[in-house]
Amino acid sequence: MKLPLIQDADLDGKIVLVRVDHNVVKKGFIHDPYRIDATIGTLYHINAKGGKIILMTHVGRPRNKKEGTIEISDDTSVQPIVDYLENKLHITLKIPEFESHPQKGYPGVETSVNHLIRDLRESKIDGVYMPNTRWFFGEESKEEVADRFAYQLAGLADIFVNDAFGSWQPHASTVGVSKYLPSYAGYLMQKEIKNLNRIYKADKPLVAVVAGAKFDTKIQPLYALMEQADYLILGGMIYNAYLSAKYDIKIKGVSDEDLKLAKKFADYAEKHDGKLIELPHIIESDTMEDKLEGKYRNIDISDFKEGDNLNYVLDVAASSFKEEKVAEVFHSAKTIFVNAVMGYTPYFNEGTIALDNLIDENQEASKLYGGGDTMQELKRLLPGLYIMALDHPKYYIFTGGGAVLKAIQHGTTEGLEPVKALIKNQ
Repeated sequence: MKLPLIQDADLDGKIVLVRVDHNVVKKGFIHDPYRIDATIGTLYHINAKGGKIILMTHVGRPRNKKEGTIEISDDTSVQPIVDYLENKLHITLKIPEFESHPQKGYPGVETSVNHLIRDLRESKIDGVYMPNTRWFFGEESKEEVADRFAYQLAGLADIFVNDAFGSWQPHASTVGVSKYLPSYAGYLMQKEIKNLNRIYKADKPLVAVVAGAKFDTKIQPLYALMEQADYLILGGMIYNAYLSAKYDIKIKGVSDEDLKLAKKFADYAEKHDGKLIELPHIIESDTMEDKLEGKYRNIDISDFKEGDNLNYVLDVAASSFKEEKVAEVFHSAKTIFVNAVMGYTPYFNEGTIALDNLIDENQEASKLYGGGDTMQELKRLLPGLYIMALDHPKYYIFTGGGAVLKAIQHGTTEGLEPVKALIKNQ
């Protein structure tokens, strides 16, 4: 079955509940509105076709996973998003207010929201923006509790549109609602899936660059990329774990769990001779507090001796990307996928800058960037390149890096639960 598309929906006079990924607020401020702007096409289409919009997104992690408690605070409020949309689009949006539980956030959707929906139908307001979905106890709950919350959300509207590609977790607002309403994929969701096919059916050679703070969150996509890509390059803590495992050295900050996973992966990489390209020069630092003169140094991995103990390795040296073998891999690539910040931000930036500049030297390749930190660091470190990449046909910046890796792991976008739910429940 095919994905149900918003352009095939009858929206005239309908209340349309739209799940977006506007998770761009940190401590009450928007640092990059890219993910908000990327959904405006869908919102415009709904409005143009006579639909009335209710928006919802998650913001941050207000739920304490260990204790199960939910903290409602300004730091994870959707208010900055509402302010941004009102100023940008010259519209009026209202956020409903609900009674909160001391430990469980909002127990559910109360009937008090109905007066706002009435105002929406009568065009007294332009839209409703629900509070942070993760403030509701049912959002990340299991089975009956999640299902009840999904049913309550569905009761607000006539149609559900999922435009939150980056929110791939199977929660009530991303998966559950589609059981109870006619459901469609928004334009951003469609665009992200289309560009994923540029990885699934990549022009070869395909070069993948992946970095991260923990090996366990990236391990399955790395195995998939080892099979699919022609070359794989690692950065961040996962590269540290790999180096520790392969060369039998110790690097401060590499956990026993990550080291165990890295040893299995290093053995797996050995069977794919030549695919994993090692970056030869790394930067060791005595401190993580800053990049202090005399406290950091370049290390050549060819000098490693079994049993060596290194302090924090916080970046890849820019000289790594000038090595003939590394440069040739990028220059000859037809497709480059990047989900990587090479250094420890905000102090260690030279590896990320050198990587992005090298990628840009290849004018012919399709260059696909994962979202989140990868996007934010590109904007912070190379703003000119970032602005150019937004509209350049050879570049595409995904809104959700984690979702892209998850889709690569499964080998199909139908492996993402929200996408699967749209197809299954249509």
